[in-house]
Amino acid sequence: MSVTRSPFSRRVLALAVLSAGLAGGGSVFAADLSTREKLGEALFSDSNLSANRTQSCADCHNPSFGFADPRTDGADGAASVGDNGKSVGDRNAPTASYAALTPVFRITADGKPVGGQFLDGRAATLKDQAGGPPLNPAEMGLASKEQARDRLAENPDYARAFVALYGAGVLDDAGRAYDAMSDAIAAFERTDLFSPFDSKYDRYLRGEYKMTPEEDLGMTLFFSTQFTNCNQCHKLKPMPAAAGEIFTNYEYHNIGVPPNPTLREATGKPGFADRGLHDNPATARPAFEGKFKTPTLRNVAVTGPYMHNGVFKDLETVVRFYDHYNNRTEKAAVNPETGKPWGQPEVAANLSRKELESGPALDTRRVKALVAFMKTLTDARFEPLLK
Repeated sequence: MSVTRSPFSRRVLALAVLSAGLAGGGSVFAADLSTREKLGEALFSDSNLSANRTQSCADCHNPSFGFADPRTDGADGAASVGDNGKSVGDRNAPTASYAALTPVFRITADGKPVGGQFLDGRAATLKDQAGGPPLNPAEMGLASKEQARDRLAENPDYARAFVALYGAGVLDDAGRAYDAMSDAIAAFERTDLFSPFDSKYDRYLRGEYKMTPEEDLGMTLFFSTQFTNCNQCHKLKPMPAAAGEIFTNYEYHNIGVPPNPTLREATGKPGFADRGLHDNPATARPAFEGKFKTPTLRNVAVTGPYMHNGVFKDLETVVRFYDHYNNRTEKAAVNPETGKPWGQPEVAANLSRKELESGPALDTRRVKALVAFMKTLTDARFEPLLK
């Protein structure tokens, strides 16, 4: 039976045949792209999937730096620079570690948004998130799904892999090709590389590590309902010290983060105020203005700067920021990084005062103990990054 193929389909087939010839020795691929996870791994680090072929997913979510962006050229590290080398995003790139465990975005029966990807939950699933950056003009900057499909088809290994894993004709249709690309990247992000659960904390739970006195104090404080309010938002499991804890309940809050003047200057938006959850089309209502998803604390010690706008550089500063809501001393009123008062919230509406003001004041010993505990949440492979 003869099959009529479109010019694009013939091009893909020709590339696949060329790939087979180059591989030699009966090898299916010149590179091992035999599973969706392996294909996704290759795509995750492929800068050809950006407009100027200069940026990949791995640049903003570097596998050697906690799956966050270690570069400092975007507003002093507060945000990532795009593929064009000029554009600066208006949010700090969150870690991609443990992102696969985030539940699908939904509105609960009592009206609370929960889960979803990005800091505003606008991508319901991990696959949806993976498809966002390549077409974002401020990030990887591809003009269209058609351009993405063309870039995929340029690579003969990809041409064969996509057909083998997603079916004949997958690269004939730009929408189908883009969907497959997003699916493969998400499959890679679901692997244990992103969620190994091998930190000192995890090893402690397995009896393989003994906490230092300072770390143990920090852990006690963190899980206490009497001495801190940390676990109100940064604990999901019902038990205080449970295996598999992600250290976020995936809810959304406005904690009164002040604006980042450096980021405003870099983006050319001097009066910009990030409205967070309000800018998610599914939750565009005044009651959600200024709220952001509670992030995981996994790898938090090696993925600064902090907050949605990267305004704080040091993890201890973050703890002291929370503490200033309950600590009325003169010292607590000052940002240690600037030597000035903390500043007014970027968005003043909808502050989560109940959660913020439910804990007692902390002394320096307890602040440092909490930081020491959070350092134990660092995956083993990233422990050398700890200062």
